[in-house]
Amino acid sequence: MADGDHSVRPRTRQARIEDPSVRACRARHVPDSLRRTARSLPATGHGHAPWVQTPGDESHIRKCRLLGLTGSTAVAVGGASAGALPVGEALAPSSGAAAVGLFGAYFGLVLLVAAWAWLGRAVRGPRPPGARGMVVTLAVWAAPLVIAPPLFSRDVYSYLAQGAMVDAQIDVYAHGPDQLGGPLAAQVSPMWQDTPTPYGPLFLSFASLIARATRAELSAGVLGMRLVALLGVGLMVVSLVPLARRSGTPPGAALWLGALNPLLLLHLVAGAHNDAVMLGLLGMALVAAKGRFPLLGAVLMTLAALVKAPAALGLLAVAAFWAGGLTGRYRWLRAAGAVAGVSLATTAVVTAVTGTGYGWIGALNTPVSQHNWALTSLLGRMTASALHSAGSDLAPFALDAWRAAGLAATAVAVLLVWLRRPRHSPVYALGLSLIAVAVLGPAIRPWYVLWGLFPLAAAAPAGPARRVVAVASGVLALAQLPSGLAADGLQLALAACGGLFAVVALFWAREMSGDEVTLTAREPGRTA
Repeated sequence: MADGDHSVRPRTRQARIEDPSVRACRARHVPDSLRRTARSLPATGHGHAPWVQTPGDESHIRKCRLLGLTGSTAVAVGGASAGALPVGEALAPSSGAAAVGLFGAYFGLVLLVAAWAWLGRAVRGPRPPGARGMVVTLAVWAAPLVIAPPLFSRDVYSYLAQGAMVDAQIDVYAHGPDQLGGPLAAQVSPMWQDTPTPYGPLFLSFASLIARATRAELSAGVLGMRLVALLGVGLMVVSLVPLARRSGTPPGAALWLGALNPLLLLHLVAGAHNDAVMLGLLGMALVAAKGRFPLLGAVLMTLAALVKAPAALGLLAVAAFWAGGLTGRYRWLRAAGAVAGVSLATTAVVTAVTGTGYGWIGALNTPVSQHNWALTSLLGRMTASALHSAGSDLAPFALDAWRAAGLAATAVAVLLVWLRRPRHSPVYALGLSLIAVAVLGPAIRPWYVLWGLFPLAAAAPAGPARRVVAVASGVLALAQLPSGLAADGLQLALAACGGLFAVVALFWAREMSGDEVTLTAREPGRTA
């Protein structure tokens, strides 16, 4: 053995048998910040602190991306047999392929939610990922869902049918898809066959262009509507970063809550809902208004409302920003008048160009399903059942009464939020208002929560509001079957088994990772 080897070995051995008193002496000189970091590391159960990556390290982000990609891929593959398939291709829920697909889809759902929550640790860590890394993660997670069949809702078929109706010059505000007939109308649920559309003329012009370009061919039309939704998602991402910076929110935190949210991936990307276009235009309107271009903000916000009506509440935020740039008396009154004038002019121009008329105003009263899970609908059904059991003649009026009470409560909540606006930014106040509309309205779907969550992601301060909407997002991501239909007992059991299997797999992977880390951390030459 060379002399150099003799000179190295004694020092190595000395380091291994170092006296405990020497280690204690050295520990007293460890900075408090390092000691706190060491205490924050999770234990492995083997008596050692694992040599793991700090949340925010590139390795941690890569693992989150891989886990989320695995989840979204499982959702897409499962959706191929259990998704919202065309009528002629849909499988019976009791078939083996549909059962396996549902099991796999919920396995993927839980993995995707877990990856999102794990990424949230990095966002709150000492080295949060930047905006570019978050956008890359969003693209990776969304990629399998872009090529999947429609998932979690059949609304995209209604969009295509309504676009074909506009192209055929059928009044969509007076008639339902049954007036169109043919293969597109056959895809629409029987419940909505004779129901006029509640959507605004701007969105219907997009749907009409897609229906015309694809010649009403089903698979091409679905892809076209998904591309429209992806355009909206892109606008959401582009607007979130400047909104967050101007609101004092880290861009990574805003993108995590508002763009990488499982609800966005599942319902705006996989489900191709037009809420993506509404929210994309709403975000760009807020960026313009907050950036000293309130007139452009008013135009863009009106366009968002001409996709779906709830965005009209955003005009309050535009007026607030406009008033902030004025001087003199009656600033709010002058700003409100300017916003109203711009909004009316924009509405008139868009309606004239699209040629759909003003029927969309009356169509805002389009009936909703009596069996939806909105809070007011639940209370209405419970009250009606109690009154019916008591033999009261008021039972038929219970549902309408509760829905009216919900609308009144929404108005009060919005009024209170804006009266206390000096304590909130206009963007934050808008987010709270839209959450109230979603929760207290006559109908609710999981993706409706995104209306308010999107502004809150940019402007809500760290605290209860962000935590509540984050937890609600994770729970609601599991609330809808991939088929978009109501679940029976067998489907609930399959979904629960798929989710439970994912939890077991995650726990096993964590334990295996802990064992691997402990083996890596053990000194060379030592055995268990």
